[in-house]
Amino acid sequence: MEFLKLAEQRYSERAFDKSRVIEEEKLSKILEAGRLAPTACNFQPQKVYVLKSSDALWKAAKLTHTYEAPIVLLVCYDMNVVWKNAREEGYNSGEQDASSVLTSMMFEAESLGIHTLWIRGFNSKAVEESFELPENIKPAMMLAIGYPSESSAPSPRHSDRKPLTDTVEEL
Repeated sequence: MEFLKLAEQRYSERAFDKSRVIEEEKLSKILEAGRLAPTACNFQPQKVYVLKSSDALWKAAKLTHTYEAPIVLLVCYDMNVVWKNAREEGYNSGEQDASSVLTSMMFEAESLGIHTLWIRGFNSKAVEESFELPENIKPAMMLAIGYPSESSAPSPRHSDRKPLTDTVEEL
């Protein structure tokens, strides 16, 4: 499928089909798309935790809205590996690298007929504690993935897009 068409049709899923399991082959392709994603200086600081046990999914659901997705990918970055900008004190590429990884996985999932929901409505400290993450591993976002249910539909605001002239400017 043409990429722009794929990007246009993708929407945030909030009605997953709980009876349909994601095939391991498709999950592997989604994770591979994240592995191939560009990161600053190709340092690849990402750490992706696949939450699919009932215990892990329960923990995630207690921390944020996962809409009963059958799998949630917890996308983190390793502070010992991230690129650090020598020109700006305290800046590192962790969030951007994790976003690149998540975006690649999100679009690969969509290309396979699997819907997604980008999640950032959680408290990072609570995630670190709940999943007993090492001190150097920082949670950035989650990606709920699963097949859409019969009632699946995009938000009424899905097609509301500002014109390019509102978001792009030449200097």
